[in-house]
Amino acid sequence: MVRLKNRYLLINILYPSGANPTNPATALPDVVQFHQPSSDALTAQLLTRMIREGVVELFGDYGAGMVAGSLIVKYLSPATSTAIIRVARAHYRLVWAALTCTTQLPRPVAQSCVVQVVRVSGTIRKAEEEAIRRARASVLRARRAAGGEGLGLEALLGGEGVEAGDGNEDGVMGGIESEDEEE
Repeated sequence: MVRLKNRYLLINILYPSGANPTNPATALPDVVQFHQPSSDALTAQLLTRMIREGVVELFGDYGAGMVAGSLIVKYLSPATSTAIIRVARAHYRLVWAALTCTTQLPRPVAQSCVVQVVRVSGTIRKAEEEAIRRARASVLRARRAAGGEGLGLEALLGGEGVEAGDGNEDGVMGGIESEDEEE
């Protein structure tokens, strides 16, 4: 039996042209402005189409044929502008290059952006763990930038004394045991 090997790319969609309010008292911290939510018009199908068009632009019909059968957006969160993309292990660099060269989301969103590949993983579990870790860290950064006002971190994350990167003594974080990535 042949096992199909995939790579999972965890990406962040960043919007560098955030609107800066004129009143500094109501201004959002820079961290929050750069990591703003995506439009609800951004869907997994639209993101897949954007990636395919980018691969075709950079690598032509060869690139389109190589990623056509394996390219799938497994997870997309417009609230955090985060996505997990699955692609065949042999061709993940084509998708990575297309994402790196992306400067604008397609219509109907049509907003300038920067796509940052945060992690390349052999399992979706590791990509999910990294997404959770980065979300917790961004909540902490935004809270520190805002001066520590508002709800406590415990109330936001639904736990007591939860810090980014903390695990218990057994090496288990969030009920998921750590597992080495496959090459």
